[in-house]
Amino acid sequence: MGDAGKRIIGGRGFDFARQVAVMAIVNRTPDSFHDRGSTFALEHALERVKRAAAEGADWIDIGGVPFAPGPEVSTAEEIDRVLPVVTAARDFAVVSVDTFRPEVAREVIAAGAGVINDTSGLRDPAMADAVAGTDAQLVITHSLAPPRTEWPSPRYSDATAEVAAFLRERVGLALARGVRPDQIIIDPGHDLNKNTLHTLEITGRLDELAEIGYPLLAAVSNKDFIGETLNAEQHDRLAGTLAAVVFCVLKGARIVRVHDVAATVDAVRMTEAMLGWRPPAFTRHNI
Repeated sequence: MGDAGKRIIGGRGFDFARQVAVMAIVNRTPDSFHDRGSTFALEHALERVKRAAAEGADWIDIGGVPFAPGPEVSTAEEIDRVLPVVTAARDFAVVSVDTFRPEVAREVIAAGAGVINDTSGLRDPAMADAVAGTDAQLVITHSLAPPRTEWPSPRYSDATAEVAAFLRERVGLALARGVRPDQIIIDPGHDLNKNTLHTLEITGRLDELAEIGYPLLAAVSNKDFIGETLNAEQHDRLAGTLAAVVFCVLKGARIVRVHDVAATVDAVRMTEAMLGWRPPAFTRHNI
């Protein structure tokens, strides 16, 4: 599977040819779209880290600034939000930090983060410089606009093809700036500057994006494309999220970013078993 196969990430081994990593979300923000600040307080964030690890999370993704528009958060404040959680979480799972700032990336990599989850898609090319020469992974995400920016009524002529072209171009930029192929992960950016029809189309053709050749991250948890498809309010989207997670895995996703860890771990491990990648925990029935 080339660059999408075996990797050491945050000191832990992964074989994306036959394994899916479940990434738990821990936001140290007062205005995140789903948890609405429930883990903004440091003690609540640390409790969430421990619970996510106990529920089977492989990775823990820590964010200090939402993608959506909102109050300005300085670089220093973002570092103050995420750094203590990185330090605590690195003993429990692979630590990922959701940031678009190279300065933050350098600080958290030095503190033990194994993944930089750049939702801006390298809009600041210095992010590639921050990751190059380290052991950290770099998630390159598609969006039309920078984080914290309004972008109403996005338009695409072929959403999947345009996302694929963007990701290929941004991967090329990362490689040109010294990021190794085995450091790169791609993310189509479900719902980021996309309406529900765009996101459903991209998800249905996710295998075309997996063919780019790097591990594919799917961040689908509780998003609006699920709510609009099912007419489901924000906290009534678990079933739709699990369906989307399993579908994305079958279409080539190898990392899934979610809020509801325990249910997702069960769905992903069951999917791995049905694909022949994972043996049952035990066998007694009709043995």
